[in-house]
Amino acid sequence: MNIFETYQFTAAQQLASNRIALAPMTNMQSHQDGTLSDDEYHWLVRRAEGGFGIIITCAAHVSKDGQGWQGELGIHDDAMIPGLSRLAEGIHTHSALGIVQLFHGGARCPVSVTGLQPWSASAHLFKVGSTEVEVRAGSLKDIENTIQAFTQAAVRAHQSGFAGVELHGAHGYLLHQFLSTATNQRTDEWGGSFEKRSLFIRTILKNIRMTLPRDFIVGARLSPEDKYNFQGIDFDESLQLAALLAAEGADYIHVSPWNALKRPEKYPDTNKALITYFREAVPSSTALMVAGEIWTPADAQKALDLGADFVALGRAGIGIPDWPIRARDKDFIPHQPPYTEQNLREAGLSDTFIQYMRKWKGFVEGS
Repeated sequence: MNIFETYQFTAAQQLASNRIALAPMTNMQSHQDGTLSDDEYHWLVRRAEGGFGIIITCAAHVSKDGQGWQGELGIHDDAMIPGLSRLAEGIHTHSALGIVQLFHGGARCPVSVTGLQPWSASAHLFKVGSTEVEVRAGSLKDIENTIQAFTQAAVRAHQSGFAGVELHGAHGYLLHQFLSTATNQRTDEWGGSFEKRSLFIRTILKNIRMTLPRDFIVGARLSPEDKYNFQGIDFDESLQLAALLAAEGADYIHVSPWNALKRPEKYPDTNKALITYFREAVPSSTALMVAGEIWTPADAQKALDLGADFVALGRAGIGIPDWPIRARDKDFIPHQPPYTEQNLREAGLSDTFIQYMRKWKGFVEGS
């Protein structure tokens, strides 16, 4: 198996032209109402043209109260369908599979963006810089509404012509907040044991599966362990969750450990890579995708050798829009950051996206 081989999803029977995906990345380029902009269209379609087999959009909020930042792609209203249809067609034109990442920010939804107090699995204080934000506990109605919002967002993605959706269960957003023992202190059916903390994401998956045809791809992105301020995730529970989601209809599991080749923090003395643990937990009929610090074709091949079916490129995909095409050259040496603004403009980034990338230390020259 190599990164240029095709991959056919077992149940969905859809074919990816290679094993290289564009990772979902915030880019701040959508219109303020969440509709697709020309800048975001060109950024994503340029990567499809550049040879990526799968294009995963940035996080797209499934409801207005789930929006996490300005300039975020929306999929919460039928008004988004024309732009999403245009994007799906543009991606498909270049023989790539288009996947919409479905998202709710939960505690990480600023009142300045939504006009509403943020909510999560349980009430807690969420620190933003030097400010502590009061987050309320979600009601049963909030939970039911959000399950329906994810389901209807998947319907819109299907109506727009996308190949599938990805549930964003990573990086401290709402689905992650329900999974985490640090942010989920509920004592009802939605909290407590692992089975109850995982019920939210599993119910969303079940509802989407019941609503849409089986050839529609549904994946889930997971944080496999604690990282930065996102605490309360146990590695072995993450393996158990991946296995449950696979058994309940997920076509792929997208593992986001920040370094695709690392070993798990829980088992520092092991020689086994984190992604290999997931390969052993998830049946071969479910695709496994991994992201983090993949720059060279050798990095990507190593991830596949360790058990992944796909690699998802983030920063490399930003700076090198045709990475998959270039990677076929045995002499290819990826240009790594810092990038000049001119480099990034030539790579299809708008000024808005470039300014956002200045927040990533050392990514843009002079930052």
